[in-house]
Amino acid sequence: MSLRRVLSLPGWSEHVRVLAGAAGLDRPLATVQATLDASHLPAPGELTVVARPIAGTDWQIDALLRRCADAGATAVLLSGTEPLSASRLLADRLAVPLLATSAAPLDLLVEARLLLAAPELDRADLLLATHRALGDRLRPPEEVVAVLRRLLRSPVAVLDDRGVPLAGEVAGRVRLDEAVPQRTVLDDGVLLAHPVLLQRPAMWLAAELRGTESARADVVPPALAVAAGALQRWLLANRLELERDARSRTALLGDLLRLDTEPGADLRRRVADAGWRLGGWHVGLHIGVPATVDTVARTQEVMRALDVEAVVEHGDGWTGWVTFDHEPTAERVRALATRLQAAHRTLRLGAHMGVGRPHPRPEGLAATVAEALDAARLAATRPETGHFLHVDQLGMAQLLLEWTRTDTFEPAARALVAPLRSAPGDLVRTLAAYLDAESSIAETATVLGVHRNTVAARVARIEQLLGVDLSRPDERLALHLASRAVILAGE
Repeated sequence: MSLRRVLSLPGWSEHVRVLAGAAGLDRPLATVQATLDASHLPAPGELTVVARPIAGTDWQIDALLRRCADAGATAVLLSGTEPLSASRLLADRLAVPLLATSAAPLDLLVEARLLLAAPELDRADLLLATHRALGDRLRPPEEVVAVLRRLLRSPVAVLDDRGVPLAGEVAGRVRLDEAVPQRTVLDDGVLLAHPVLLQRPAMWLAAELRGTESARADVVPPALAVAAGALQRWLLANRLELERDARSRTALLGDLLRLDTEPGADLRRRVADAGWRLGGWHVGLHIGVPATVDTVARTQEVMRALDVEAVVEHGDGWTGWVTFDHEPTAERVRALATRLQAAHRTLRLGAHMGVGRPHPRPEGLAATVAEALDAARLAATRPETGHFLHVDQLGMAQLLLEWTRTDTFEPAARALVAPLRSAPGDLVRTLAAYLDAESSIAETATVLGVHRNTVAARVARIEQLLGVDLSRPDERLALHLASRAVILAGE
């Protein structure tokens, strides 16, 4: 047991100040002894508590400090006495901590002796206090952070699965790839972190113990585990609510997309309850993401980023739209597409995004969403556009996309480029990028992130394996469609 550990006790942390001798805070502590004056003879490893103010000059304090140093005592705690700077300098030189308090010294003595006699009591007290403070009621992250910050007297934060604070703040970094309780030594403290698990860490609970509080690093983890359990209960309840809302929105969107007549009263009421509008002109959008992305959990993030009329979990990602009161001008639609593209870049979900044209009335919603889905499927194969496409940019490509969806074309496309798929060098994607770039070696190299000599060698290898001449228009068209269809099917 060290003096630093005693100073981390709640009563000591709140009422005891370290005046000097901080270099000796890690001295071992064996006993805590009270005395009424400064003539006491300390024992090795003793924390001497002077229970009465010392009258007279500071020579008595200086003499006590020297006796402590000679005997190998741990520290001196003064009650109601403020020593002069000379005594403080002496404590620093002897590395004997000189402490002061205005609280009842005997209460502090009892607290310290309990720690020495039964160190596990501090852990049990903190654990019980955490249980009582959090209770059985569901508490959001902000409340959990407030409770722990009060109990630990240290910075506390709840982080999302990317390490971004949801509530509170800590300076240290959590190792997000290690889904276990963590302890990280900082320059002047310790960072403790506990994962809040569903199937994988959905959140992290972190506490930063600085200064003397770092001595409680072995006491705090059980309390963090209890608080992590409270967060887990909140997450599960919140997840159930999110999934219920998501199913409701998805079902409502499905009913709207299947609509082929004027919507009935019940459907109009459900749309109004959702805050959507059926009148006006709609511009649809679709964001597709990898299967590893939790679309339900990320919906609020996507809503905030896009700031559109509606965002609904749909298919491989989200479908949404913007509704205008009147037919939007081409300039307004282009401005909207530019804003959505900028928002798409900020999401960083490995997503591909498509935007449809403006269409009026309820039936127009299905049309613009279908266009957005087509554009998103094409955007998945277009790294050169940042995996973003607006239908107005597609032209003939959209018609060709419909053709490549047939049951006969895809097998033919696979057969046509089959010699490339087994060869090294990602030749199918190189072929598609090369033909997208209108046979520009330099542009293809930029898109693929390789050297232009590499592209030239790959193109020569493609012509050799397929036995074609890529300067011939008919062969270029067939291979362009085939490579795109194969890539799209793979994506």
